[in-house]
Amino acid sequence: MNQVNKKDFLISVIIGFAAGLLILPIVRNINLNAKLNIGFAQFSFLAVIGLTALTSVTYWLALKFSGRMPAILQFAKFLIVGGLNFLIDLGILNLLINLTDISSGTGYSAFKAMSFLVAVINSYFLNKYWTFKVLGVPKTGEFIKFFTVNLIGFGINVSTASLVVNVIGAPGGVSVKLWASAGAAIASMVGLIWNFIGMKFVVFKK
Repeated sequence: MNQVNKKDFLISVIIGFAAGLLILPIVRNINLNAKLNIGFAQFSFLAVIGLTALTSVTYWLALKFSGRMPAILQFAKFLIVGGLNFLIDLGILNLLINLTDISSGTGYSAFKAMSFLVAVINSYFLNKYWTFKVLGVPKTGEFIKFFTVNLIGFGINVSTASLVVNVIGAPGGVSVKLWASAGAAIASMVGLIWNFIGMKFVVFKK
């Protein structure tokens, strides 16, 4: 097994901790803890501890099997960062919905655009310096590639979420707020493959 990089492992722990905090506005919005018969404080504790453990174990397992296939560790880091980006996107979206009580229409699309852009900024720095380990200050050409790849991803993400929420609409028995989060989750899954290919082979190609 490859030797554990203490800095990388610590980053995986920090990412998990941050992810645990970001899931809280989502839980609050859809009242998930009540549906599971768990108090919000208890759920918050379990979420933070659970996601911190998940990201650190994911990193450790990927490192264990990366001797034969080095790309496994890189892809695991990408998934960890992607998970954090997903929760940044969904967490900010739900926070805005909680604050305004707007969960559909053009207001929802605007909120989704804002939350997505924050997630993209985080994605750039973590993937550049942690996942793909491209050192040095950002270069103009790199930024242009990053902007282009993520502009396409932006269109895919927001369009998919808006299609699911505003065109397809919530099925019977599903609340509008829950469906708003479902739309964001589906959009993130659709863009996952595109994002990895674009980051690895276009933006951060060594």
